[in-house]
Amino acid sequence: MLSSFFFLAAAEDGADAGKAIALALGIGLGSTGAGIGLGIIFGSMIQAVARQPELRSELTGIQWLGFALVEAVVFYGLIGGLLAYVLI
Repeated sequence: MLSSFFFLAAAEDGADAGKAIALALGIGLGSTGAGIGLGIIFGSMIQAVARQPELRSELTGIQWLGFALVEAVVFYGLIGGLLAYVLI
């Protein structure tokens, strides 16, 4: 995926190459952060249920809310990167 950004940007001029690199880095770093966040959320859920199994139903709702919020950050990064690539 990253190589396609480089190829498309290198076809025109150097400014477009910089925009493509910035887009790829923004999306990549946003996805990395979300992956770390999801690992923390689900790891904490497993530990919490192992300690107090009777709270599983309450914790599940909070877990899915956290999952949705972390995934929203990825989409904000994707849209922001695409807008910056197109508009700048």
